[in-house]
Amino acid sequence: MTDAAGMRLLIGSAPSKLFHQKEFATAMSRKGTECKVVIDSDIHDGFPNRRVSSWFQTAKRANQLFDEFEPDAVLIDRNGHFAKAVLDKGLPLLVQLRGDHWSEMQWYKETIGRGPVKRVGRYIKSKMEERCFRESSAILPICNYLRDVVERRYPDKPVSTIYQGIDPARWDSADMDGMDLKHPCVGLLQSANIWGKAREMLVLPRVMEALPDVTFYWAGDGPYRDRILPQLSKHDNFVWLGNLDYPDAVNRYLAEIDIYALISGIDMSPLTLQEAQLAQKPVIATDVGGIPELMRDKITGFLVKRQNPKDVVARISELLCDESGAREMGRNGRRFVQDNFNWDKICDDFVKAANPAIG
Repeated sequence: MTDAAGMRLLIGSAPSKLFHQKEFATAMSRKGTECKVVIDSDIHDGFPNRRVSSWFQTAKRANQLFDEFEPDAVLIDRNGHFAKAVLDKGLPLLVQLRGDHWSEMQWYKETIGRGPVKRVGRYIKSKMEERCFRESSAILPICNYLRDVVERRYPDKPVSTIYQGIDPARWDSADMDGMDLKHPCVGLLQSANIWGKAREMLVLPRVMEALPDVTFYWAGDGPYRDRILPQLSKHDNFVWLGNLDYPDAVNRYLAEIDIYALISGIDMSPLTLQEAQLAQKPVIATDVGGIPELMRDKITGFLVKRQNPKDVVARISELLCDESGAREMGRNGRRFVQDNFNWDKICDDFVKAANPAIG
């Protein structure tokens, strides 16, 4: 393994990923890397997100941060004004890519991004994002499926898969009080922020009709909620919980459910799938994107095909009828995540990818 001692890594995080980036920074510090985590939009932001008067102030704040911390590299988890400032400063930029940016942009255009103001904002932002991809020192997708997407677009760019790490101790539900859910139950824990992902949940009404004695809970929210929730709420065996506080309420939720289901049209490396397996829950997940890389079919749970509610019904029924088999899958899932996504392994992989990129 390349020695990480002496590296100074600045991490620009989206607010929603701050918890995970701080965990990563803590793990990297154990390897001898000095890390600093900041919320990217707090440091530098601009059109179309803030008042014109704030743009110059945040640009100055970014340059002051770079001069004071003197990073060897900057890791970002979304392209934007902060990432652009990194390039303008001449610092090595490492792009942690969490999703299929190009497909997500197209779904946005086709659904909620149609207004003229949104189109102009999206156009300007897309130009900035493309520059960040093109001029970055390396792109680090979070699964092999996404790595293939990136390599087709940027065949000459250094690209390495760096999975999302996780601390198993944070998801030990042995002594965790549950949420007093109705059993048997299936728990979904996913957002409705991206249409290509969320629309697969529209198969659930047929699943709930076939399993009237099973209660389905959805924890999550997002701009596409109103396209999905009315269809699910028609059924007496469905309960919407909205967003849960992370991580404590999410941990209690995972401790209580019988089965975790990820019904998604596309996903790359969903942390909720790792978290559910660490909570020793058998999982059912759609066989799309990077999901098969995060579980083991018929060992930690079941993969199901898209747009196939009969498959989902069959797998739920199988798990509920075989309690010992379901428990064994849960145990297998925890071991699988511990072995493959622990922070030591993820940090070693990151250092191997980052050091050549930053020289």
